[in-house]
Amino acid sequence: MQAWYKKFSSQPHQPFFTSGVLFLILFMMLFTASYSNILILDTSVLTFHAYTMVFVIFIQFFLGFLFVVFPRFLIQAEIVIKEYMNQFILYFISSLGILLSIIFYSDVVFIFQIMMLIAQVLSFKLLYSIHKKSIVKVKDDTKWVLISFFAGLIFHILFIISNINFPFSHHLSKFAINGGFYLFIFMVIFVISQRMIPFFTTAKAPNYIANKSKNLLEIIFALLIFKVVLLSFDNVKLNLLADIPLFVMITRELIKWKLPFFKVPAIMWVLYLGLYWIPVAFFVSIIEGIMAFYDPSIIFEKAVIHTMALGYFLTVLVGFGTRVILGHSGTTPHANNFAIFIFVVIQFIALLRIFSSFTLNFGLNYMFFINLTAVLLIMGLVVWSSKYITILMKGK
Repeated sequence: MQAWYKKFSSQPHQPFFTSGVLFLILFMMLFTASYSNILILDTSVLTFHAYTMVFVIFIQFFLGFLFVVFPRFLIQAEIVIKEYMNQFILYFISSLGILLSIIFYSDVVFIFQIMMLIAQVLSFKLLYSIHKKSIVKVKDDTKWVLISFFAGLIFHILFIISNINFPFSHHLSKFAINGGFYLFIFMVIFVISQRMIPFFTTAKAPNYIANKSKNLLEIIFALLIFKVVLLSFDNVKLNLLADIPLFVMITRELIKWKLPFFKVPAIMWVLYLGLYWIPVAFFVSIIEGIMAFYDPSIIFEKAVIHTMALGYFLTVLVGFGTRVILGHSGTTPHANNFAIFIFVVIQFIALLRIFSSFTLNFGLNYMFFINLTAVLLIMGLVVWSSKYITILMKGK
């Protein structure tokens, strides 16, 4: 057991990826059980689904990645095993506590939310200390990870406060989720993506150079702040003011990058595909805003959020995860037929979830399609885990 633990804890991504996949599967099972009336929960979907995805699950995946690359970006020593493993244990206990308290006794869920917040404060402090010590001249990418992470801490605190029953608690919880989604999780993933995807590309296409715009992250972050503020008005027409410039900015940026789709193997083009889900999501949001002028009764039902979460977040997560797991286990990163199949399945699941959002407009069985999407996602994660998480569990 001791020998296994030594291997399992030898690299930061191993415990954090494992925990992320485990709880993503468990919380999706909880979601399915609730929507199928197998479990009757006394917490809202905002807590057992939106909160857990934004503040519990996705961040664990990308922390595993950040704990590996931050020292490399900033030319610092690797993080001491004891330090990141202590945080991992706190994340694991907090995640399990949130899951079990939602199922059995929701009155105490806030205790584990506070524990999760403490874990994230410790992670921010650790990453900030690495950033601060570094004498590297250009530290823009790590700076923006920290800004996004700090924003996440603020929105996490606001969500915990919203657990208190007061007149505007529901509005505060929605504001915290929107802020956490766009200014925390989206920005962290986008900062990593715009740094690492071009970098990975140069390994497969040595002459490639990404033609990035100056002040890209500053502009995107400012527009996302504007979007989060607009979302607070619950008027999709207003969202056009932020969605149109975001769509134009990001589409233009990706075109400028000239990503070499047909010159790289599948392990790379799946990451490119993930990036292109971003303008798709903002385009869906633009259509929602325009249709509100034409016919406000047309229902989009969170299509935008799930286009981003399943299309972008999950595709990049599995793409990065597959690459890092293989690369750090002594295997050349590649996507065989199995990995390509999983990537294709994720794209199908993202499209199915978008379709599910519109089923209410056609008199179709919304609950059936939502549950089908969730079940397929769980199955896809289990199948992917059967190969790649077992590598993590064995350790290096």
